[in-house]
Amino acid sequence: EYIEVFYNRQRQHSTLGYHAPVEFEARAAVA
Repeated sequence: EYIEVFYNRQRQHSTLGYHAPVEFEARAAVA
């Protein structure tokens, strides 16, 4: 389960404009 979560955080998501969720969250926090 941990590995699945880890890879999901690294996977590129088309709904976020092909940015990783972590990067998207960082950009949202700055904006």
